[in-house]
Amino acid sequence: MNLTERVNAAIDAALGSRIVGCEILIHQGGREVFARTAGHADREAGRRVQAGDIFRLASCTKPIVAATALVMLDRGLLSLDDPVSKHLPWFTPKAPDGSVADIRVRHLLTHTSGITYDVPEDVSTGSDPGPGLSLEEDLRRLMVQPLWFAPGSAWEYGMSIDVLGAVVGAINGDASDVEAAVARYVTGPLGMADTHFFVTDPARLAHPYADGRPPIRMGEPQEVHNDPDNPDKVDLFSPARIFQPDKPQCGGSGMAGTARDLMTMLEAIRTGSLVRPATRDAAFANQIGSLPRAKDPGQKFGFLGAVVEDPAVSGWHRKGLLHWGGIWGNNWILDPGSETTVVVMTNTMREGCNGPFRDEIRDAVFG
Repeated sequence: MNLTERVNAAIDAALGSRIVGCEILIHQGGREVFARTAGHADREAGRRVQAGDIFRLASCTKPIVAATALVMLDRGLLSLDDPVSKHLPWFTPKAPDGSVADIRVRHLLTHTSGITYDVPEDVSTGSDPGPGLSLEEDLRRLMVQPLWFAPGSAWEYGMSIDVLGAVVGAINGDASDVEAAVARYVTGPLGMADTHFFVTDPARLAHPYADGRPPIRMGEPQEVHNDPDNPDKVDLFSPARIFQPDKPQCGGSGMAGTARDLMTMLEAIRTGSLVRPATRDAAFANQIGSLPRAKDPGQKFGFLGAVVEDPAVSGWHRKGLLHWGGIWGNNWILDPGSETTVVVMTNTMREGCNGPFRDEIRDAVFG
């Protein structure tokens, strides 16, 4: 089978039983070689997925905010070695030894800051039904808790990009207004008209579903058993949050957007048209050195997502391939070597983020 046949077969095998709806785009060498919508944006209403439907991005927000910082870096507005306190004087979390932590911008971009997702209960992480408050207030609550490790000494996924969002917001004029900074430097120049922290047209927004056989329609709010390593852990998600502009603009998971918009940005980075080629190359490279990622052996981290270092150990196909996902049900893959970019938007968590469907589409493209 050719690429189109393989990808279609993977979609058809998952549709209905594991995935409710999806839009998938694949570019090679700057040319679109695959585009398909399938399934339902709202199963119960009988509404099919249409090209250009909006999906909650979850952690696919992170590369958008990271790209904003990289554009600012190219323009001399910040440095990788800037202390975060230079731009956010009020953000002064303590290191494990009780001293004021020396967090740099590069620590935020690479998730080596010591900030994790194990946060105080009154902190919003971007997809929860927490109270209305500004991003600054949210991060002030976050910094009450000491860091989990000294900056630069370990890698752990968490709210680092939420803090980075406040940094780019502050440089642009308001630490709580991440949207304005993102729009000025990334989404505006690239014409990403449907990517925002707030959705005004619910008719274009895909309804979310949680894993099940078949997937479960999510209510408001919805408890989800989200961590395969901790089956007793329950996370609370809020589908309605994306309609509530009073919630903090969490740069780690708070945006919604389209497959086409995300593809536009990833391709602009890949080609060097959004950031300088040297900045792009740094973003695509291992930026955490020998620090381990215990749950993802054979993989490191750049400035935008995971970087495959050892294909044999990681299970991913090529050294240098980049990828990341968003828990609402999305993922992207970028292979600089073959100039291939894949964007997968689904409305089914976790399956469309890092479940078997992600791997089946990946294998259909690169296998």
